[in-house]
Amino acid sequence: MRRTALIFATSLLMLSGCASLDNPGDSGEQPRPQPDRATSVPQTATGTSVTDEASFTPEVLYLLLTAEIAAQRQQYEVTLANYVEAAQQSRDTGVIRRAMLIAESLNSQRGQEVLANTWLEVDPVSHDAHRAQAVVFLRQGNLERALFHLEEILKLGGDADFDSLAAMGARLPPDQQQELLILYRQLGERHPADPELRYSQALLENLSGEPELAMATLAPLMAEEQDFQPALVLWADLLFQTGQQDEALLYLQKNTRRYPANLQLGTLHARMLVNAGELQAAQDEFGRLLDRNPDAHSLRLSRALVAIENKETDVAREDLRHLMAQGQHVSEALFYMGRIAETEGDPDKAITFYEQVTEGNHFYPALSRASELRAESGDPMSAVERIVSLRESSPQQAESLWLIEVNLLLTENLDELALESADTALRDFPDNQRLRYARSMMHERAGDIDSAEADLRKMLELQPDNPTALNALGYILTVHTDRLDEALALIEQALALEPENPAILDSMGWALFRLGEVDAAISYLRQAFEKEPDAEIAAHYGEALWVSGDKNQARVIWKLGMEADPGHPVLNETLERLGAKDL
Repeated sequence: MRRTALIFATSLLMLSGCASLDNPGDSGEQPRPQPDRATSVPQTATGTSVTDEASFTPEVLYLLLTAEIAAQRQQYEVTLANYVEAAQQSRDTGVIRRAMLIAESLNSQRGQEVLANTWLEVDPVSHDAHRAQAVVFLRQGNLERALFHLEEILKLGGDADFDSLAAMGARLPPDQQQELLILYRQLGERHPADPELRYSQALLENLSGEPELAMATLAPLMAEEQDFQPALVLWADLLFQTGQQDEALLYLQKNTRRYPANLQLGTLHARMLVNAGELQAAQDEFGRLLDRNPDAHSLRLSRALVAIENKETDVAREDLRHLMAQGQHVSEALFYMGRIAETEGDPDKAITFYEQVTEGNHFYPALSRASELRAESGDPMSAVERIVSLRESSPQQAESLWLIEVNLLLTENLDELALESADTALRDFPDNQRLRYARSMMHERAGDIDSAEADLRKMLELQPDNPTALNALGYILTVHTDRLDEALALIEQALALEPENPAILDSMGWALFRLGEVDAAISYLRQAFEKEPDAEIAAHYGEALWVSGDKNQARVIWKLGMEADPGHPVLNETLERLGAKDL
């Protein structure tokens, strides 16, 4: 048994699925003797402390050995069960730590709960034991107990990491955010000198939608702790949120120079510059950050995107090629290399880049754009054939690929083929809202109003609060039927869901106009046109003005609509019907 134990003690260090451990002692803690066993902890070449295997009983060694064998066979649940049992029997903190790593990697909440309890029984002053228990309670939704254990770490002289828990508040529902905020305020009253607690309170107030209150909480802290950098980041964000954009940018410019190594501060500065439209300054800031952090790949991608907007394609291309060479953000890099090729008038090269995007969030946009470019070159069917081929080879992506095919055919005005594709797709995916909406619009364009209505009714049966379907059905009934009261009721529901949506505002205005309520119609149509001055809204708004007697203003609106889309059928039909072709 002794020889087996020696071999196994070495193999434990390489347990499949376990990261190497840091020094098992908590920062600032003195080693504590383990009960009823030897305490020799020789150091391995990796710096990991391993308890002398002679201190384990044969039963514990057997559990660890079988756990190792199970791990090698990828029977990780067996590995975890044996490690938990070994931890409870041995009460060895090294075994408990390693068992906790396994439980975390397998997302075993029960395992973590048992191990955290055992750990605290063995070593009640361990910072890490209290931290593990806090995680257990946090996952259970027991915020009060989670904070109790973090407060225990603070009392023991450790870093309780209050700010990390506060930042996690963004993922909590509003009622738990409020509960967490109340608990932090109570903690702050008990520990008024702790800057991290006051910062965390401000962070939670901001997450709760109270940036002004967060500023009031943060201001005294910043006066006392002028070098507390997390507070500097939050303060800049709060300035921006409260409408003080110029002050935020000046503040960030000053503090990114004071703390050039603070990546979070610099990144916030660059992104705020983008939001403010100062793209060249943003590109320069991303460049400064990259000089200090050349392996920060997300920063490199950000600089490339800003450089594209700045029309500095050489800078963008160099960054994108670097990312591809490093195997980082490859799909995004290929997609934006395609964009650059398009702007440089080389559609064939753009297609080559787009078609190399095979995964990630940019896969479908790349496929759509490659298909459109193939169609624009006069060969739409080759694009369709590629989509069909992808659908056959990747049936799990069929639903999205059908939608790309239908949209491509519609773009190329191949309505009959688009309708056939939509019919086939909906037989396989009858609940797909986007496909059904596309088909309803095709039916309307073909004059089959009953079929268009049926598709939209089906959408609302599946999702009664779908504002797109409510608005589309209301608009179709307004334009093609005399069921105006029914149409208005549908549009009112849509508008209640999305009160700022210009398409719904336009529908509301047009329904009111058809009901003879011209003044009310003009109010809605004006709002719609101010938000989105497109040709169809211009047609409706202009007609309402014309009928009201304000013909000069109607001509102004129609002229703006013609500039936006001179060939729009609704606008042209309106002008011809009203005898206003000569603007």
